[in-house]
Amino acid sequence: MNARNDTFYRHLREWFTVFLPRQRAVSPHTITACRQAWNLLLGYIHDTRRIRLEMVTFTVFNRALIAEFLDHMTATRGWKATTYNQRLACIRSFFHYAASAEPALAMHLADIAGVPQKKSPNNPPVCHLTTTAIAALLAAPNPETRTGLRDQFFMILMYDLAARDAEMLALTVGDINPQRRSAELIGKGSKPRRLPITADTAAHFQRYAMAFHPGMDPGQHLFYTTHDHRKTPMSDDNVARFLRQHADTARQACQDIPRKIHPDMLRHSRAMHLYQAGMPLSI
Repeated sequence: MNARNDTFYRHLREWFTVFLPRQRAVSPHTITACRQAWNLLLGYIHDTRRIRLEMVTFTVFNRALIAEFLDHMTATRGWKATTYNQRLACIRSFFHYAASAEPALAMHLADIAGVPQKKSPNNPPVCHLTTTAIAALLAAPNPETRTGLRDQFFMILMYDLAARDAEMLALTVGDINPQRRSAELIGKGSKPRRLPITADTAAHFQRYAMAFHPGMDPGQHLFYTTHDHRKTPMSDDNVARFLRQHADTARQACQDIPRKIHPDMLRHSRAMHLYQAGMPLSI
Protein backbone atom coordinates (compact mmCIF):
# COMPACT_ATOMS: atom_id res chain seq x y z
CA MET A 1 0.00 0.00 0.00
CA ASN A 2 1.53 3.32 -1.06
CA ALA A 3 1.44 6.55 0.92
CA ARG A 4 -1.67 7.89 -0.84
CA ASN A 5 -3.64 4.73 -0.07
CA ASP A 6 -2.38 4.73 3.48
CA THR A 7 -3.62 8.30 3.97
CA PHE A 8 -7.20 7.33 3.10
CA TYR A 9 -7.30 4.24 5.29
CA ARG A 10 -5.48 5.98 8.13
CA HIS A 11 -8.11 8.70 8.24
CA LEU A 12 -10.91 6.14 7.94
CA ARG A 13 -9.46 4.07 10.78
CA GLU A 14 -9.05 7.13 13.02
CA TRP A 15 -12.59 8.27 12.21
CA PHE A 16 -13.99 4.93 13.38
CA THR A 17 -11.73 4.35 16.38
CA VAL A 18 -11.11 7.87 17.73
CA PHE A 19 -13.40 10.53 16.31
CA LEU A 20 -16.79 8.76 16.46
CA PRO A 21 -16.50 6.89 19.78
CA ARG A 22 -14.30 9.30 21.75
CA GLN A 23 -14.67 12.81 20.38
CA ARG A 24 -18.29 12.59 19.27
CA ALA A 25 -19.31 9.87 21.78
CA VAL A 26 -21.80 8.41 19.32
CA SER A 27 -23.60 5.19 20.18
CA PRO A 28 -22.30 1.75 19.14
CA HIS A 29 -25.40 1.40 16.95
CA THR A 30 -24.43 4.51 14.98
CA ILE A 31 -20.87 3.26 14.55
CA THR A 32 -22.16 -0.10 13.33
CA ALA A 33 -24.45 1.63 10.82
CA CYS A 34 -21.56 3.76 9.53
CA ARG A 35 -19.33 0.72 9.26
CA GLN A 36 -21.98 -1.10 7.24
CA ALA A 37 -22.36 1.91 4.95
CA TRP A 38 -18.64 2.08 4.27
CA ASN A 39 -18.38 -1.66 3.72
CA LEU A 40 -21.14 -1.39 1.13
CA LEU A 41 -19.54 1.64 -0.52
CA LEU A 42 -16.10 0.02 -0.76
CA GLY A 43 -17.68 -3.16 -2.09
CA TYR A 44 -19.53 -1.11 -4.71
CA ILE A 45 -16.28 0.55 -5.78
CA HIS A 46 -14.61 -2.83 -6.12
CA ASP A 47 -17.48 -4.31 -8.14
CA THR A 48 -18.23 -1.37 -10.44
CA ARG A 49 -14.90 0.40 -10.80
CA ARG A 50 -12.76 -2.76 -10.69
CA ILE A 51 -10.46 -1.16 -8.14
CA ARG A 52 -8.87 -3.43 -5.58
CA LEU A 53 -9.70 -2.31 -2.06
CA GLU A 54 -6.07 -1.81 -1.12
CA MET A 55 -5.76 0.64 -4.04
CA VAL A 56 -8.63 2.92 -2.98
CA THR A 57 -7.55 6.55 -2.44
CA PHE A 58 -9.37 9.83 -1.90
CA THR A 59 -9.21 10.52 -5.65
CA VAL A 60 -11.65 7.65 -6.27
CA PHE A 61 -14.47 9.51 -4.56
CA ASN A 62 -16.59 12.12 -6.30
CA ARG A 63 -20.15 13.32 -6.47
CA ALA A 64 -21.14 10.97 -9.30
CA LEU A 65 -19.82 7.88 -7.53
CA ILE A 66 -21.63 8.61 -4.26
CA ALA A 67 -24.90 9.41 -6.05
CA GLU A 68 -24.64 6.20 -8.11
CA PHE A 69 -23.92 4.16 -5.02
CA LEU A 70 -26.88 5.55 -3.09
CA ASP A 71 -29.23 5.10 -6.05
CA HIS A 72 -27.99 1.53 -6.54
CA MET A 73 -28.62 0.67 -2.88
CA THR A 74 -32.06 2.26 -3.08
CA ALA A 75 -32.94 0.14 -6.11
CA THR A 76 -31.44 -3.16 -4.91
CA ARG A 77 -32.03 -2.96 -1.16
CA GLY A 78 -35.13 -0.84 -1.03
CA TRP A 79 -33.61 1.99 1.00
CA LYS A 80 -36.19 4.54 2.07
CA ALA A 81 -35.40 8.24 2.01
CA THR A 82 -34.42 8.22 5.69
CA THR A 83 -31.91 5.39 5.18
CA TYR A 84 -30.58 7.07 2.02
CA ASN A 85 -30.03 10.34 3.88
CA GLN A 86 -28.49 8.65 6.93
CA ARG A 87 -25.93 6.84 4.76
CA LEU A 88 -25.16 10.05 2.88
CA ALA A 89 -24.67 11.87 6.19
CA CYS A 90 -22.32 9.10 7.33
CA ILE A 91 -20.18 9.47 4.20
CA ARG A 92 -20.14 13.28 4.46
CA SER A 93 -19.18 13.07 8.13
CA PHE A 94 -16.03 11.16 7.26
CA PHE A 95 -15.01 13.68 4.61
CA HIS A 96 -15.66 16.54 7.05
CA TYR A 97 -13.33 14.82 9.51
CA ALA A 98 -10.66 14.14 6.88
CA ALA A 99 -10.78 17.74 5.61
CA SER A 100 -10.43 19.13 9.13
CA ALA A 101 -7.46 16.86 9.78
CA GLU A 102 -5.85 17.54 6.39
CA PRO A 103 -7.14 20.74 4.70
CA ALA A 104 -5.88 19.64 1.27
CA LEU A 105 -8.69 17.06 1.28
CA ALA A 106 -11.39 19.77 1.44
CA MET A 107 -11.77 19.60 -2.34
CA HIS A 108 -13.24 16.09 -2.03
CA LEU A 109 -15.65 17.25 0.67
CA ALA A 110 -16.78 20.17 -1.48
CA ASP A 111 -17.57 17.82 -4.37
CA ILE A 112 -19.44 15.26 -2.28
CA ALA A 113 -21.38 18.01 -0.50
CA GLY A 114 -23.15 18.52 -3.81
CA VAL A 115 -24.98 15.19 -3.55
CA PRO A 116 -28.54 16.21 -2.61
CA GLN A 117 -30.54 14.54 0.09
CA LYS A 118 -33.56 12.53 -0.95
CA LYS A 119 -36.87 14.15 -0.17
CA SER A 120 -39.08 12.10 2.08
CA PRO A 121 -42.71 11.59 1.15
CA ASN A 122 -45.23 13.39 3.29
CA ASN A 123 -45.01 11.87 6.74
CA PRO A 124 -48.08 9.77 7.57
CA PRO A 125 -50.03 10.76 10.66
CA VAL A 126 -48.70 9.28 13.90
CA CYS A 127 -50.62 6.10 14.70
CA HIS A 128 -51.78 5.79 18.27
CA LEU A 129 -54.27 3.73 20.25
CA THR A 130 -57.24 5.05 22.19
CA THR A 131 -57.21 4.73 25.97
CA THR A 132 -59.86 2.02 25.61
CA ALA A 133 -57.65 0.12 23.18
CA ILE A 134 -54.62 0.43 25.48
CA ALA A 135 -56.65 -0.91 28.41
CA ALA A 136 -57.80 -3.89 26.33
CA LEU A 137 -54.27 -4.58 25.09
CA LEU A 138 -52.72 -4.48 28.56
CA ALA A 139 -55.43 -6.77 29.88
CA ALA A 140 -54.95 -9.37 27.10
CA PRO A 141 -52.04 -11.39 28.60
CA ASN A 142 -52.86 -13.88 31.35
CA PRO A 143 -50.65 -12.83 34.31
CA GLU A 144 -51.25 -16.21 35.96
CA THR A 145 -48.85 -17.70 33.40
CA ARG A 146 -45.14 -16.95 33.33
CA THR A 147 -45.04 -15.51 29.80
CA GLY A 148 -48.31 -13.64 30.39
CA LEU A 149 -46.85 -11.96 33.47
CA ARG A 150 -43.74 -10.97 31.51
CA ASP A 151 -45.61 -9.70 28.45
CA GLN A 152 -48.08 -7.69 30.50
CA PHE A 153 -45.37 -6.01 32.58
CA PHE A 154 -43.30 -5.23 29.47
CA MET A 155 -46.25 -3.45 27.83
CA ILE A 156 -47.27 -1.65 31.04
CA LEU A 157 -43.73 -0.36 31.59
CA MET A 158 -43.27 0.59 27.95
CA TYR A 159 -46.50 2.56 27.94
CA ASP A 160 -45.80 4.22 31.30
CA LEU A 161 -42.32 5.35 30.20
CA ALA A 162 -43.23 6.06 26.56
CA ALA A 163 -39.98 4.19 25.88
CA ARG A 164 -38.52 3.00 22.61
CA ASP A 165 -38.22 -0.72 21.94
CA ALA A 166 -34.41 -0.61 22.14
CA GLU A 167 -34.53 1.34 25.41
CA MET A 168 -36.79 -1.30 26.96
CA LEU A 169 -34.57 -4.17 25.86
CA ALA A 170 -31.48 -2.46 27.29
CA LEU A 171 -32.99 -2.12 30.77
CA THR A 172 -31.36 -3.97 33.66
CA VAL A 173 -32.93 -4.93 36.97
CA GLY A 174 -31.03 -2.14 38.72
CA ASP A 175 -32.48 0.47 36.37
CA ILE A 176 -35.88 0.20 38.09
CA ASN A 177 -36.24 1.71 41.54
CA PRO A 178 -39.68 0.82 42.93
CA GLN A 179 -39.10 2.81 46.14
CA ARG A 180 -38.36 6.04 44.28
CA ARG A 181 -40.75 5.02 41.52
CA SER A 182 -38.26 5.76 38.76
CA ALA A 183 -36.53 4.12 35.82
CA GLU A 184 -33.17 4.88 34.22
CA LEU A 185 -33.23 4.74 30.42
CA ILE A 186 -30.37 4.95 27.93
CA GLY A 187 -31.70 6.72 24.87
CA LYS A 188 -30.33 7.72 21.49
CA GLY A 189 -26.72 8.81 21.54
CA SER A 190 -26.22 6.86 24.78
CA LYS A 191 -27.89 9.68 26.70
CA PRO A 192 -29.26 8.60 30.09
CA ARG A 193 -32.49 9.95 31.50
CA ARG A 194 -34.51 9.24 34.63
CA LEU A 195 -38.26 8.95 34.31
CA PRO A 196 -41.00 8.47 36.91
CA ILE A 197 -43.19 5.38 37.01
CA THR A 198 -46.60 5.08 38.63
CA ALA A 199 -47.30 3.22 41.86
CA ASP A 200 -49.18 0.58 39.85
CA THR A 201 -46.18 0.06 37.56
CA ALA A 202 -43.88 -0.26 40.60
CA ALA A 203 -46.20 -2.92 42.02
CA HIS A 204 -46.17 -4.79 38.70
CA PHE A 205 -42.37 -4.65 38.77
CA GLN A 206 -42.30 -6.27 42.23
CA ARG A 207 -44.48 -9.15 41.06
CA TYR A 208 -42.45 -9.56 37.87
CA ALA A 209 -39.12 -9.45 39.73
CA MET A 210 -40.24 -12.11 42.21
CA ALA A 211 -40.92 -14.49 39.32
CA PHE A 212 -38.08 -13.63 36.95
CA HIS A 213 -35.36 -12.13 39.17
CA PRO A 214 -35.60 -13.67 42.64
CA GLY A 215 -31.91 -12.91 43.23
CA MET A 216 -32.40 -9.27 42.14
CA ASP A 217 -29.06 -9.14 40.31
CA PRO A 218 -28.95 -5.42 39.36
CA GLY A 219 -26.79 -6.02 36.28
CA GLN A 220 -28.99 -8.66 34.68
CA HIS A 221 -31.19 -7.76 31.72
CA LEU A 222 -34.68 -6.99 32.96
CA PHE A 223 -36.29 -8.83 30.05
CA TYR A 224 -34.81 -12.05 28.76
CA THR A 225 -35.60 -15.34 27.11
CA THR A 226 -34.15 -18.74 27.96
CA HIS A 227 -32.42 -20.97 25.39
CA ASP A 228 -30.75 -24.23 26.38
CA HIS A 229 -31.13 -23.24 30.04
CA ARG A 230 -29.25 -19.98 29.38
CA LYS A 231 -30.71 -16.50 29.79
CA THR A 232 -30.24 -14.28 26.76
CA PRO A 233 -31.47 -10.70 26.21
CA MET A 234 -34.92 -10.54 24.64
CA SER A 235 -34.96 -9.61 20.96
CA ASP A 236 -37.12 -6.99 19.28
CA ASP A 237 -38.57 -9.75 17.08
CA ASN A 238 -39.88 -11.43 20.21
CA VAL A 239 -41.50 -8.19 21.36
CA ALA A 240 -43.17 -7.66 17.98
CA ARG A 241 -44.43 -11.26 18.03
CA PHE A 242 -46.09 -11.18 21.44
CA LEU A 243 -47.48 -7.70 20.80
CA ARG A 244 -49.26 -8.95 17.67
CA GLN A 245 -50.47 -12.02 19.57
CA HIS A 246 -52.02 -10.00 22.40
CA ALA A 247 -53.42 -7.43 19.97
CA ASP A 248 -55.29 -10.24 18.18
CA THR A 249 -56.75 -11.35 21.52
CA ALA A 250 -57.67 -7.82 22.61
CA ARG A 251 -59.28 -7.03 19.27
CA GLN A 252 -62.07 -9.49 20.04
CA ALA A 253 -63.20 -7.16 22.82
CA CYS A 254 -62.09 -3.83 21.33
CA GLN A 255 -62.36 -3.16 17.62
CA ASP A 256 -60.31 0.05 18.00
CA ILE A 257 -57.08 -1.95 17.88
CA PRO A 258 -55.64 -1.79 14.34
CA ARG A 259 -54.75 -4.87 12.33
CA LYS A 260 -51.14 -3.79 12.06
CA ILE A 261 -49.56 -2.92 15.38
CA HIS A 262 -45.95 -2.27 16.33
CA PRO A 263 -44.11 -1.43 19.59
CA ASP A 264 -43.74 2.30 18.82
CA MET A 265 -47.53 2.61 18.94
CA LEU A 266 -47.37 2.29 22.73
CA ARG A 267 -44.88 5.18 22.86
CA HIS A 268 -46.93 7.32 20.51
CA SER A 269 -50.12 6.50 22.37
CA ARG A 270 -48.67 7.53 25.74
CA ALA A 271 -47.45 10.82 24.28
CA MET A 272 -50.85 11.51 22.72
CA HIS A 273 -52.73 10.66 25.91
CA LEU A 274 -50.49 12.96 27.97
CA TYR A 275 -51.09 15.76 25.45
CA GLN A 276 -54.84 15.16 25.51
CA ALA A 277 -54.69 15.32 29.31
CA GLY A 278 -53.22 18.81 29.13
CA MET A 279 -49.46 18.31 29.13
CA PRO A 280 -47.70 20.94 26.95
CA LEU A 281 -46.65 19.62 23.56
CA SER A 282 -43.01 20.66 24.05
CA ILE A 283 -42.75 18.38 27.09
